[in-house]
Amino acid sequence: MTPLFAFFATLFFVGFLGVILGYLLKTLLGIRKNEGIESKIAKMEQDARSKASEIITQAEKQSQETKRIAREEISQQKLEAQEAQKRINKKEEYLDTREQKLTAKKDTLAKQEEDLQDLLRVQKKQLEGVAHMTEKDAKEVLFERIEQDERDTLLARMRKLEQESESTFQDQARNILVTAIHRYGNSVENDIMSTSVTLPDDDTKGKIIGKEGRNIKSFEKTSGVQLIIDDTPGVITISSFDPIRRAVAKQALEELIKDGRIQPARIETVVKQTKDNIKTLITQKGKEAAVECGISGLSETLIQTLGKLYFRYSYGQNVLQHSVEMAHLAGTIANQIGADAYVAKAGALLHDIGKAEDHMVEGSHVDIGRRILRKEGVSDEIIKAMQSHHEEYPYENVEAIVVQVADAISGGRPGARSDIANMYIKKLDGLERISKNIPGVESAYALSAGREVRVFVNPEEVDDYGAKKIAREVARQIEQELKYPGEIKVHVIRESRIVDYAR
Repeated sequence: MTPLFAFFATLFFVGFLGVILGYLLKTLLGIRKNEGIESKIAKMEQDARSKASEIITQAEKQSQETKRIAREEISQQKLEAQEAQKRINKKEEYLDTREQKLTAKKDTLAKQEEDLQDLLRVQKKQLEGVAHMTEKDAKEVLFERIEQDERDTLLARMRKLEQESESTFQDQARNILVTAIHRYGNSVENDIMSTSVTLPDDDTKGKIIGKEGRNIKSFEKTSGVQLIIDDTPGVITISSFDPIRRAVAKQALEELIKDGRIQPARIETVVKQTKDNIKTLITQKGKEAAVECGISGLSETLIQTLGKLYFRYSYGQNVLQHSVEMAHLAGTIANQIGADAYVAKAGALLHDIGKAEDHMVEGSHVDIGRRILRKEGVSDEIIKAMQSHHEEYPYENVEAIVVQVADAISGGRPGARSDIANMYIKKLDGLERISKNIPGVESAYALSAGREVRVFVNPEEVDDYGAKKIAREVARQIEQELKYPGEIKVHVIRESRIVDYAR
């Protein structure tokens, strides 16, 4: 063994011994360190247990305090509830007692009322036995005595009330009518559409007649009218019941005379062209009337029927112009009194629609008009408004009365219509005849173009109350026996004259 080997061996042994000693030292240090940590952990656990014990103790104390407070509050609420229940029981007992008292009082009153009725029945029988009359007879006697004693007073009060109400109503009606007439001022057309054609010379008559009368025969056949050629120079008269045919014939004849070519073929062409022109004019006039009155929704057939009224006249008044004028008046009156202005205007515009067909259909123009309007789907309110203007049907709405008033204004104002003289005289004679047939009437006179009749009564036979009855009787008989537009004022005059002489 060399010294070098011995050196390295010794060095290795020493190093190995150092490692073992180092490991042992580290192990001993680790054991001591672990013992310190465990002691700390144990101490922390002990501290935590003490704090937890304190917290639990405090929580138990707070819980007990809370329970105590809750028990006290529950006890207080129970006491309050018991007090409230006691008060409610007392009120219920009071109400029961009061109800019993009221019931007893009601029964007592019912018994007293029954006893009173029995007493009244007994007294009533006793009075009837003493007076020898029933209650109804006694009332009649009492009313007769009161009427006799207070007749003059009642009559005076009635007269005063009638005068006041009549004055008020007349002022209101006058204002409404004046407003309506003032707002619509329309010129009156009195001339009936001429059925005569003026010729430029007498030679034109020969042309119209034609060779062997072929021209006049062709014209009459094509137009449906009759031409009357007499000895009157420069005039040919057109005769036909249909106003539209007369209008076609007149325009066609004037066109042929102006053109100068009068022959059958030319006549047929001109008449056909004139019919088309008249048809267009009818539609145009119908539309213009509806637009002017503000009436919409009318069918094309109804527009054409309305336009035909342009060629119709009634007592010299153009029917279409009369209807348009009525529509404006009815609308104004309806607005014044709060009625339906549209229904009133439509009823007024269409009130004479039946006159466009009355020469071809049986029945009055009112019935014909109702059938036309129902067929064309016009509303029932408008039909009700138009059907009563001649009082053939009862007034079924306010607008019907407005239409009747507008008709009286338009047809009855001066110059609107030209009545036939004998009809006018017959009307005046009827007014005086009806008035003179009443007992107690001395004389009667029709005045103001038949719109007023003045009746003079005998003051010795008729008192004021009787004069009032005579006025009503005369008005009633006039309404039943005479037909007239508007209204007739019956004025009964009872005049007493006392004459004496001083000598």
